[in-house]
Amino acid sequence: MSKTTNKYSPEVCERAVRLVLDNQGQHSSRWQAIMSISAKIGRSAHTLNEWVKKAEVDSGKRAGVPTVVADRMKALERENRELRQANEILRKASAYLAMAELDRRSK
Repeated sequence: MSKTTNKYSPEVCERAVRLVLDNQGQHSSRWQAIMSISAKIGRSAHTLNEWVKKAEVDSGKRAGVPTVVADRMKALERENRELRQANEILRKASAYLAMAELDRRSK
C-alpha cells in the first residue's frame, strides 16, 4: 500500500500543465517555462515537470503507460494478491479440518 497521496486536485494539475504547454514558446526551453510557472503557482518545478510528462503520456505524445492502464494494473494486482491470500487461508483451513477429522476418527 502506497503511503504517498496526491495533495493536488486534478483541476490544479491540468491547469498547471496547460499553462506550461501554452507558454513554453515564450521561454528559451520547456524547463524555463516550468520554472517560471512553478514559482507562480507555488509548486516545485520537479512536480510540475512530472505532471507535464504524465499528461504527454496520457495524450499519446510520449511513450509510456497511460494513467488509466497503470491504475487498472494496480487494481488487478491488488485483487490478485487478495485472492492469493484468501486461497492460502482456505488451504490452511482445509488442512486443519482434515487433521481434526482424522483425529476424531482415531479416537
